Amino acid sequence: MSDEQSEDAPQPTPGADPEAEQLTPEQEQMLRQMEEEMRKVRVEDLVAQSVVSILNLSYRRIAKEDERDLEQARIGIEAVRGMVEVLDAESQREIRNALSQVQMLYAQASGESNEPGAGGSSEPGPGGGQAPPRIWTPGSG
Repeated sequence: MSDEQSEDAPQPTPGADPEAEQLTPEQEQMLRQMEEEMRKVRVEDLVAQSVVSILNLSYRRIAKEDERDLEQARIGIEAVRGMVEVLDAESQREIRNALSQVQMLYAQASGESNEPGAGGSSEPGPGGGQAPPRIWTPGSG
């Protein structure tokens, strides 16, 4: 009997979105503005923003004890290494500097977690009370 019911039920038209047909003038204007903004977006800019976000998240996965996940940090480091080549020369230089800092922190954290009896100490490295590295962001020079 369920076959009969499904045959009688109206079938949605592929690609038809009934809610899209009922947009308010404000929603239509917002969609037009979004379309215009998308025309202006450069892929390089999106890649740069993504790389910075990945680096920042990787840093957090290393440096913050309550968020530590070295495997996630490793994946982030590898992703950035793969993406940095498509950036312009200045961005590449800045990203590589920040990436080096994150990689050093990763190496230190990996060493801590592999040492017997090292319970993931939050003590800073040999430099004493060193501040966390400043992660580069586009436009910060």
